[in-house]
Amino acid sequence: MSNTPTVELRSDTFTQPTSEMRRAMAEAECGDDVWGLDPTVNAFQKEAAEKFGFHSALYLPTATMSNLVAMLVHCEKRGSEIILGDKAHMHIYEQGGYSTIAGAHCRTVPNQPDGTLRLEDVEFAIRPFESHYPITRAVCVENTHNMCGGRVLGKDYLESLGALCKKYDVKLHIDGSRIFNAAVKLGISVKELTEQADSVTLCLSKGLSAPLGALLLTRTEADAVLAHRFRKVLGGNMRQVGVVACCGRIAINEMVDRLAEDHQNAKMLAEGLASIDGVACNVEA
Repeated sequence: MSNTPTVELRSDTFTQPTSEMRRAMAEAECGDDVWGLDPTVNAFQKEAAEKFGFHSALYLPTATMSNLVAMLVHCEKRGSEIILGDKAHMHIYEQGGYSTIAGAHCRTVPNQPDGTLRLEDVEFAIRPFESHYPITRAVCVENTHNMCGGRVLGKDYLESLGALCKKYDVKLHIDGSRIFNAAVKLGISVKELTEQADSVTLCLSKGLSAPLGALLLTRTEADAVLAHRFRKVLGGNMRQVGVVACCGRIAINEMVDRLAEDHQNAKMLAEGLASIDGVACNVEA
């Protein structure tokens, strides 16, 4: 039984580092990143910020930590509230860190089957400034949306949501752990897809073969300073971390285009499963 060939389909996190990544790890120029002296990390963060059109990019161990740091930044003041979809990864699978650690209250609205939050629901959920209520600081969406079948949130929707957030002076955070998949599906760049966001989490280990790592993109110097500070208190500062950050550089520059192959293979598998009597599979998702 142990010799039976298998194809691992449980998660896109089961990818292995490529040969190029392993070579880069062996040859990476490293320094102490806590002191800001790791040249590989510094170059990667600068390159990522420029590539995606943000002021700063911060390298972190995981996307969960990145989302939490973003909430600490946006909800620095006590009495803050965030708006999340009821099926969001941040709400279900991250231990409620926005509450237990960031001290923010959460108000959920229903995720639609396509992963979106209805704009009227979001607008209704934004609190009026009144002494009985917490203050709405951020709206968070997930793209692609895992619990809604990997649905893609489109550019037009995000533009409308961004305009709504600006109307009420509320920050927009995108949990973009799989946003590269969304961009490839839509045929646009991540930069275009995140133009309305105040912060974005990018995961480097989901489908892109990096062994670990995430980036938090922020728009302002003030947010970048806070993000760096909060990474420290969460235990996210690392030393000679260029030895793995180099894999992240390869991931965003050379692996993204191959996601189209993953999409085609997934569609082929879904169509095959759907053709079997008694098997239900949503090919369009």
